[in-house]
Amino acid sequence: MTIACFGEMLWDVLPTGKQPGGAPLNVAVHLHNFGADAQIISRVGRDDLGAELLDFVAAKGISTAYVQQGETHLTGAVKANVSDNNEVVYKIVQPVAWDYIQYDDALGELVAAADAFVFGSLVARSPASRDTLYQLLEHARLRVFDVNFRAPHYSREVVTYLLQQADVVKLNHHELAEITDWFGAPAAEETALPWLAERFGLQAVCVTKGADGAALWTDGQLYQRPGVPVTVQDTIGSGDAFLAALLTGRLAGQAPVDYLAFACAAGALVATYQGATPAISAAQVRALAAAPAA
Repeated sequence: MTIACFGEMLWDVLPTGKQPGGAPLNVAVHLHNFGADAQIISRVGRDDLGAELLDFVAAKGISTAYVQQGETHLTGAVKANVSDNNEVVYKIVQPVAWDYIQYDDALGELVAAADAFVFGSLVARSPASRDTLYQLLEHARLRVFDVNFRAPHYSREVVTYLLQQADVVKLNHHELAEITDWFGAPAAEETALPWLAERFGLQAVCVTKGADGAALWTDGQLYQRPGVPVTVQDTIGSGDAFLAALLTGRLAGQAPVDYLAFACAAGALVATYQGATPAISAAQVRALAAAPAA
């Protein structure tokens, strides 16, 4: 399967140093780990940090053919506060190179040929990249919206439009509560997920709950999975690994109960490492998913 991921690629600046990041890049790396042909569409500056990011992507076995390089804006950076193991706080620099991803026909052709197109809300903060995203959505076969609220870098208007365009939505429990509050909808996941699916015509909607696991609504049924107990190093990239696992399982035609379990185990496994993109394998994830609860 081929999956195109659109949006930010950047450096997470941690107390221990800098690490490659950005949700679309993290998702692409984990898709590759799980056997998919992952493509990343982004933009970096023509600077040392941009060159390092391109080298990182190539070293992970992912093409850099769709990563643009710009002269005007620097490669993106984010200061990440990981003092709370379960909730990372980000300070995101603006504007940077990924705010200016330019549309071209090659991107449209890539997205049209892909089995799925993954995008988030953060990249839509700027008019240039937002316009490119909107054009690419017109070409996509399966639109996967990775809701990624980073205040103040989102708006109700844009998020609502992206929900209207989506086929599959993944969000966390904080994001679910905020979106349902916008519309005066029920907040409990048992009613909120089917409401979201009906309101926006979604094939599937999934909420992650950190250590408490996840819930998935698809085909008129709610699936729930408890969290996998692990010793957490940090949670950076856990949600991205979760989405990559969920998507590969769904596209492979697995049963929802199986790919939800695989996704929960993937998120938990990444949390046992420092950083967003450890070199994990599908076999490791399956072993953790199958392990008896402690």
